[in-house]
Amino acid sequence: MGAAAFDGRDPVSSPTRFRDAYQECERITREQARNFSYGIRLLPGPKRGALSAVYAFARRVDDVGDGDLPREDKLRELKNCREAVHQASTDSTDPVLVALADAANRMPLPLEAFDELIDGCEADVRGTSYTTFDELLHYCRCVAGSIGRLSLGVFGTDDPRVATARADALGVALQLTNILRDVREDQINGRVYLPASDLAHFGVHLEPGGGFVEDSARWNRLMRFQAARADRWYTEGFRLLPMLDRRSRACCASMAGIYHQLLVRIATNPNAAMHQRTSLSGWRKAGVAARSLAGMTP
Repeated sequence: MGAAAFDGRDPVSSPTRFRDAYQECERITREQARNFSYGIRLLPGPKRGALSAVYAFARRVDDVGDGDLPREDKLRELKNCREAVHQASTDSTDPVLVALADAANRMPLPLEAFDELIDGCEADVRGTSYTTFDELLHYCRCVAGSIGRLSLGVFGTDDPRVATARADALGVALQLTNILRDVREDQINGRVYLPASDLAHFGVHLEPGGGFVEDSARWNRLMRFQAARADRWYTEGFRLLPMLDRRSRACCASMAGIYHQLLVRIATNPNAAMHQRTSLSGWRKAGVAARSLAGMTP
């Protein structure tokens, strides 16, 4: 779908159908985006609605991949998602697609990036594993770099080429953090994302669906190595912030800052990831958002 330049129209003042569609996307974001919602709230109305539409559709795709349907049913549903976003129209009866199509009419949203997200979810459904970091990097760029590029279409920038590369790097950083945060949960569900070459190098064995068999010292060295790698991607990704307007910068800094704090916590106590999912309290997330709005860097 072609996208016109952002016209600044506030979804709240849009016709009722559009307003209701955006409100539904914001409801989904508020209820289900436990980390991202803190940043999205910092955006002005038009951008908040557009980014909520991006999140709502991405969440739909993720829910298919993480759901309980049989493998072939999941792949069929993901194919339906792909067709739906290709045909997104403001005439749709689906409020998420209405909002997404309207946002794409007003902003330079690269809706084709959703194809990459769906590619990544299909890899999850098929149980793809990763031998090298380069293979994992491609996956990260599919599932998170794509959302970074879509978000940039909402934020806007004067230098799209450079900003796109930095948004991609920030998406990779966030996905690497996700992988470390969810390592135990993913293993129980039969998924191991950490590259096999890294596992072998540190003498760690993770059997999909099985228990941990390595000692904690080797596990700690592996996790700190992975965290340091992710931190380098944050360093590059945070270079995007000065390229954004104040409210977009605050939103981006808040979302990325929350994940960066998660990464720091994981690196500080890698053993905790063996037993539970690392998280931040609501007040700590709110503090990151407040500092981001005040212009403090993550």
